[in-house]
Amino acid sequence: MYILGISCFYHESAAALIKDGKVVAAAAEERFSRKKHDDGFPKLAIEFCLEFAGIKMEDVDYVVFYEKPFWKFQRIILSTLESYPAAFRLFAKAMSVWLLDKLWVRSIITEELKVDAKKILFVPHHISHAASAFYASGFDKATIITLDGVGEWTTTTYGIGNGNKLTLEKQITFPHSLGLLYSVFTAFLGFEVNDGEYKVMGMAPYGKPKYLDKVKKLAKVYPDGSYELKMEYFTYYKSERKSYNRKFVELFGKPRPKDMYFFTKASGYPSYFGDKPKNYNELCELNQKYADIAASIQAFTEEVLLNLTKAIYKKTKTENLCIAGGVGLNSVANGMLLRKGPFKRIFVQPAAGDDGGSLGAALYAYHSVIGKPRNWQQTNCYFGKSYTSAEIEDFLKTNKIKFKKISNETTLVDFLAKSIKNGQVIGFFHDRFEWGPRALGARSIMADPRREEMKEVVNTKIKFREPYRPFAPVTLAQKADQYFELGKLEHQYLTNYMLGVFPVKSSKRKVIPAVTHVDGSGRLQIINKSQNSRYYNLVKRFGDLTGVYVLMNTSFNLKGEPIVSSPKEAFSTFVRSGLDILALENFIIEKRDIPKKLFANPSKL
Repeated sequence: MYILGISCFYHESAAALIKDGKVVAAAAEERFSRKKHDDGFPKLAIEFCLEFAGIKMEDVDYVVFYEKPFWKFQRIILSTLESYPAAFRLFAKAMSVWLLDKLWVRSIITEELKVDAKKILFVPHHISHAASAFYASGFDKATIITLDGVGEWTTTTYGIGNGNKLTLEKQITFPHSLGLLYSVFTAFLGFEVNDGEYKVMGMAPYGKPKYLDKVKKLAKVYPDGSYELKMEYFTYYKSERKSYNRKFVELFGKPRPKDMYFFTKASGYPSYFGDKPKNYNELCELNQKYADIAASIQAFTEEVLLNLTKAIYKKTKTENLCIAGGVGLNSVANGMLLRKGPFKRIFVQPAAGDDGGSLGAALYAYHSVIGKPRNWQQTNCYFGKSYTSAEIEDFLKTNKIKFKKISNETTLVDFLAKSIKNGQVIGFFHDRFEWGPRALGARSIMADPRREEMKEVVNTKIKFREPYRPFAPVTLAQKADQYFELGKLEHQYLTNYMLGVFPVKSSKRKVIPAVTHVDGSGRLQIINKSQNSRYYNLVKRFGDLTGVYVLMNTSFNLKGEPIVSSPKEAFSTFVRSGLDILALENFIIEKRDIPKKLFANPSKL
């Protein structure tokens, strides 16, 4: 039985195809359309899933959409009318979009896919989130928590998963939302909502939660772990342009300008910013305030999550916790929950945002609606598209790109490990690309973690991104506790997917400075041979050469672009950046061998 899950029209459109309860293929639309956070109908992702499975649309038994459009439409109607006339512009914009497009999802799916309308099912948004985590976790029984901005009405839920049954017990509804609260601060700190939240998380360690008491004035938290926002500080429920009001500004001061460089005395002033401004010290102090505000909303988020999980644990008494929804991508909070919370194991769906809703919708239909038993556990994220040696070689030869092919696996890994050891930065392209927003060794940029200068090299010459952003360490599963403070934690459900931040051991911070954040932490990924043997062998060989079994890993993309999918995109990123070597499977391309004309027009390939 084939079931196709779809998410679209809000954030991270995606498609996921399962066969008899097991994932066949899954991908976000942005990986094919090259439009960051593409929210359109995932036609290209669906085409990929069907092609990979070797089937046609008529072979699909059910198509499942990840939420209930009419429920969401009801929320928008009622909430904007309640705030009328202040919400006039928001109401007008919403109606123009909904009445023309978003409300008629069944018709759109029928038209786009030429599928019988009777095959189309709809699953509530937060049930899709919950299913994406629980059914993928492998846990027979678990507590489930979902947290995001907002689904139809719901923003936060908890429930229980048992066998193939999943039940959500309680919920918090719009406009009260921990996810939206974090997004308000994202906007206040000068970042794009639904894109910059991870920048706030990266900025927070440069500050201290000096404004935590002020953040607490924005919400009331109850003994049962639930919360309410004090809406007199917010406008997101009635304005399309601004999420906070004058009262919010009176509490926290002027918002950070979007074009303002972020730097503090701790972060340093990178060379690509140019000459230091005359008022450098003044700007350092101002940025420090914004870092303190970031630290304060991060601390509040962690506090609310810890209170919530403790209260829920008293009711459910399970050892396992599953998390999904966009808030689940807050890896700092996840690591804190495992260290300080009541649950022994925590699984977060790696595609915790709306993209993962497509997978959850399909799994929920198979297990809960149809009633089929579970027979699959997510052990990796390599659900995307791969390219054959013939396809890669044809691309290189067609574009007259000089390369060398290293067919022997040991020789290939040795070459790459020695190159990294010698200070070169590698674009690493291998097998099927990852599901979710994290690069986990299929489309990664790899560098030497022992070289502190690699932070600036990769940020400024390759990624072209903010200098305060941390890089992730990847280490062998059996070596992790040598470098990180993990105790006896069963961390693998988080660290398999780079979804937990943990302290770097004090004795190792000078050993791996490039992947140690300013607060002494690292967003850790562990790897074992069964997940990705080439990636594992690369880390191991680098360790054998240097004595350090850690590599620096970041996503293979430039600022503002999706992670690369194809050889063409990888090569384009390679020539537009400071990468030294591109490893397209077994094909090695070195920057020194690239003709000048390809540097000038990589988009012409």
